[in-house]
Parts: sequence; structure tokens; C-alpha cells
Amino acid sequence: MSVRENLEAIKKQIEVACTKNNRNSDEVNIIAVTKYVSIKTAEEALESGVEHLGESRDFGLLEKYEALGEKPVWHFIGTLQSRKVKDIIGKVDYIHSLDRLSLAKEIQKRAEGKVRCFVQVNISEESSKHGLSKEDALTFIKQLERFSSIEVVGLMTMAPHTDDKESIRTVFRELKELQEEVKRLHLPYAPCNELSMGMSNDFEIAVEEGATFVRIGTALVGKEL
Repeated sequence: MSVRENLEAIKKQIEVACTKNNRNSDEVNIIAVTKYVSIKTAEEALESGVEHLGESRDFGLLEKYEALGEKPVWHFIGTLQSRKVKDIIGKVDYIHSLDRLSLAKEIQKRAEGKVRCFVQVNISEESSKHGLSKEDALTFIKQLERFSSIEVVGLMTMAPHTDDKESIRTVFRELKELQEEVKRLHLPYAPCNELSMGMSNDFEIAVEEGATFVRIGTALVGKEL
């Protein structure tokens, strides 16, 4: 199927998932993850109605940014090395992988204005995944008060790659619970209204559990590279 057809199918799936919890599907933003596709396919995604593009590698983002400029809303969704901040800052609209003070310091140093960040939390506690433990996340967010250029717009996580839907749901539900804890703190620099969770294989469950950004690659734009 074409990207446009994939997008329409995904939107319908999101609508069904939202209906289950009396949500408005307009609350859910679809990020097309273009890591494994060409600039041409990324352009096709934009022409099909996608507004958000996500890259997990700095060189991939820079390559596509050079071609597409500010047409899309840009998301950096991968692990971000502190030394790479200077290359992407000012180009990305959201960073989904803030998980350590050294990275916060570098963002603060390089930023020109507010940088919208998701704090990455490793809810599943898998050694293969980056992010803070659920127990450390609140302490970390409180420490971000001194970084005036960082706005914690929300939390991000990745569920385990498994067919066990209940274990996936548990991860997303726990991130939602943590988000509510952050919101109860009423921190002006951490409104934490967003949840970045759900990928090609589990975005429907993520939406049912409160996702406001879903990161979809293969199911939307395919895989070429």
C-alpha cells in the first residue's frame, strides 16, 4: 500500500482505540519515523498529510532537514549523545530522549529559547533500553528546574517487543501513572501534558492508555534502507 493508504488505515485504528476510552482522535499526533526510508519517501509522507517526522540518528535528521527544511515538525527520538546536541539544536522541535543531567546541561548551553523535551523512562527495565527508572524519574525532573531552556512537555517510553499484550499495556499504563504524578507537582517548567509511546506493533494499545504522540515507522512509511 502507499503511504497515504497506510496513513488512512492507521488513523482509523487510532479512532477505534480512542473510542474505547472516550478520547478525541485529534489528541493523538502521528510521527512518521523515517530512519529507514529515503528523502523521497519522507516527502511522500508529508504530501500524504503527515505533519511530524522523527529521526533517531543525528546524521539522518541533518540529511533530511537539509532537503525538507521546516516543512515538518521535527522530532529527535533516538539516544542523543551530548556532543551531538550542537548539530541538531535549533532544527528539532522536540527531543524525546532526555535522560541524564549531562545532556540537560548541553541542551541548556546550546539552546536559543525553549527546547521541548520528553523525559525518557525505561518502565520495562530492560538492559537493552535507555532511559531512567520509574523510581528515578521524578527526582530527575525536579533537578531540571535549574535549566531555564528546557520544558518537560511529557514522558517517553518503549514497551518490550513481545506478543504479550498485557505486559505491553502495563508498561504504557505505568507511564501514564507517572505522568499524573508529575502533573500533580504543578512544576511550571514541566507541564508534562504529553505521552510519547507506541510504535508500529503496539500503537493501538498505547493510544488506549493515553498516548498523545505515537512513533510509527514500518507500518506507515515501510522500510527501504
